Amino acid sequence: MERQKAHKKTAADPPRPAPGRGGYYKISDVCSMTDTQPYVLRFWESEFPQLAPEKSRSGHRLYSEKDVGLVQKIKTLLYEEEYTIAGARKKLEEEGFQAPEGTPVPPRRSAAAEPDKAAQAAPSPPAAVETIREELRAIKDMLES
Repeated sequence: MERQKAHKKTAADPPRPAPGRGGYYKISDVCSMTDTQPYVLRFWESEFPQLAPEKSRSGHRLYSEKDVGLVQKIKTLLYEEEYTIAGARKKLEEEGFQAPEGTPVPPRRSAAAEPDKAAQAAPSPPAAVETIREELRAIKDMLES
């Protein structure tokens, strides 16, 4: 007799809840699908203009299938491929992930466009602290997952 092997559930294939509200997922559903925490998703929304879930009338985030795929892509770039947040943002742009229409995109500073300023100017202490804080959060998130 041949035994059938039972399919083992792993972190790589968490249960996918059925989308609610017109094909959209709540933040708790996305967290369970992608093995992330709500505060991480909210932080990523502030760092990646491409990740802009819809909001319900009551202000709750509603993620589409495309948003869920983007969350998984960001997670892969940051945790598996070990990109920095800025590097992951640039990689997404290179791969054609664009911010939704009307989403404010922070202006980019190019060192090549302003070589004199780039060579002379060091980040102000608050900006340097914020950069370090972001990197430490990313490292903390990697260690917790």
